[in-house]
Amino acid sequence: MIATESLSKRFPRVTALDRLSVDVGPGVTGLVGANGAGKSTLIKILLGLSPATEGRAEVLGLDVATKGAAIRERVGYMPEHDCLPPDVSATEFVVHMARMSGLPPTAARERTADTLRHVGLYEERYRPIGGYSTGMKQRVKLAQALVHDPQLVLLDEPTNGLDPVGRDEMLGLIRRIYTDFGISVLVTSHLLGELERTCDHVVVVDGGKLLRSSSTTDFTQITTTLAIEVTDSDEHPDGTRAVREALHARGVDLLEGGGGLPGAGHVLLITAQGEETYDLVRDVVADLGIGLVRMEQRRHHISEVFTNEDSRTGEEQRKEAVGHGG
Repeated sequence: MIATESLSKRFPRVTALDRLSVDVGPGVTGLVGANGAGKSTLIKILLGLSPATEGRAEVLGLDVATKGAAIRERVGYMPEHDCLPPDVSATEFVVHMARMSGLPPTAARERTADTLRHVGLYEERYRPIGGYSTGMKQRVKLAQALVHDPQLVLLDEPTNGLDPVGRDEMLGLIRRIYTDFGISVLVTSHLLGELERTCDHVVVVDGGKLLRSSSTTDFTQITTTLAIEVTDSDEHPDGTRAVREALHARGVDLLEGGGGLPGAGHVLLITAQGEETYDLVRDVVADLGIGLVRMEQRRHHISEVFTNEDSRTGEEQRKEAVGHGG
């Protein structure tokens, strides 16, 4: 769907993209990075709206430098910032955008009604956009990106300004774009947990450079860390402490913290050494006469992988500087 090769974009005082090479296939792909990481700049280049300083990029097999208009015919775009006219209704605006995309009047009206229904704005479609909530405005922007039935949509921070419920609803809509309609999605976000739940593939950028590109399952692979949660008892009012001490006495490696797991204050993390570790935990809990709530291998979170990659890259850069006399 998207391919870049040594793509760079330099401004007088900042380098927004620095030799970025990445391939994006069908499905829902997350582009994650802090604000200023180069995500919006990349989208503008992919749409043919901003020229790259060097390198090349293709969208749907079309060169962004020479086929910008053809790309925009086949791609939907949801901008990050508020850009909606307040004095027209959602129906009027989305019909207008459908006509701009080349649909005839009747087809534009039909597609608009279907798309607004899909994004959950059918009942409010005739109200002026100026009276919409932030969540409703985001849905209008999503509708205009979908109305011409594109092959790919580029969504720039679609959950900006939304409360937790609104974010969950928007993420559900984004997932359905691909699962229900077969339209591939590139969605940018600085909120890592959103991408973990929504995307098939994640691309991590920082300072315009590629840190990592891999499937979400690779990011969130199962670790050797075992999370254990137990109940308390009359004999052991602090069951977690009792299990910790018993496991420590048997030479089990105990890890610090709950690793972001629910109930982390009452969760033990240990390093699993194979099936015998499960048997040992079972026996310890049974001997203490307390209940075992759960015992499970935990998964990485994208956030910690991002941090690890960032730290590793910094260390590599320091080593490289030393190696070159820096």
